[in-house]
Amino acid sequence: MLVRFGFVAMALNLQNASPSKTITLTTFNKIQDTNAAKQRVVGLAKENLAHTLRILKYAFYEDIHVYRFSSKLIPLYGHEVTSSLDFMALLAEPFADIGQYVKEHQMRVSFHPDHFTVLNSPKVDIFDRSVADLNRHVDMLEAMGLDERSKLNIHVGGGYGDKASAIERLIDNWTRVPKRIRDRVIFENDDKTYTAADTLRICHELSVPMTLDVHHHNCNHEEGVNLATILGGIFSTWLDTGLQPIVHFSSPKSEKEFRAHADAIDADALCSFLDIAREHNTDIDVMIEAKLKDQALKQLMRDLRNRPHVEVLDGGTIRYRP
Repeated sequence: MLVRFGFVAMALNLQNASPSKTITLTTFNKIQDTNAAKQRVVGLAKENLAHTLRILKYAFYEDIHVYRFSSKLIPLYGHEVTSSLDFMALLAEPFADIGQYVKEHQMRVSFHPDHFTVLNSPKVDIFDRSVADLNRHVDMLEAMGLDERSKLNIHVGGGYGDKASAIERLIDNWTRVPKRIRDRVIFENDDKTYTAADTLRICHELSVPMTLDVHHHNCNHEEGVNLATILGGIFSTWLDTGLQPIVHFSSPKSEKEFRAHADAIDADALCSFLDIAREHNTDIDVMIEAKLKDQALKQLMRDLRNRPHVEVLDGGTIRYRP
């Protein structure tokens, strides 16, 4: 089984390379010249995109092939104060450069829109804002020239006091979601409300790929449901995509703060999961969600190198139990 590892947004081994530089609304409004304030936003967005390309080049140099973009590439994107700016036109060149690099080097990239982006809210305005946010993410991927293989990973949403009704509402709302979004959305189980089993049922109903978050499963699962019984079903949701299943993996910060992510990855826990996954005869991509980002990934690769059942193929890929 081939396993590729990726990291999220920030490369801590690079200095002055944040892809998420921003400006607050308060600071924006303090700039007396509105055009100057807007130019400040565009300038920061250009910096973020330049840093993103730099991170991608660093990742490829380190043989890391999987990366998640920051959703904060464009400050105040979607706010009324920037509504007159055509960001996709103003930023066409740097977006195209990023997409060209991704395609030339066959990297797997994605977005994970913020937790407030939910499609099962009983409030119409929240649903509409969520669709608008997802549309903006699709705009960015299309500006990069990246097709539907670049996904938008979101959680199912809230339970709103009646999880069964909230699931039905999501299924009903799905027909109101534009196809350009439906073609890219994948759903992930969360650590409090929607278990992996819940999410799998939803993904089967909607014919949507599912992201398994192993740590969330450890925080939130039905009694008697274990990964061995549902992992095959989760992986099967990817069969028609031409993509390897994507898995999120993190370690708990502590027993007291179990839901919080640790700085690094417990290699023993990862291998325990891979022992289950390898029974399903599929390669997978694993997104490392650790506080130390790329540094955690590199430490994990050093830890795995010493294990007899791991063949390290490059800086971000292993063959497990070859």
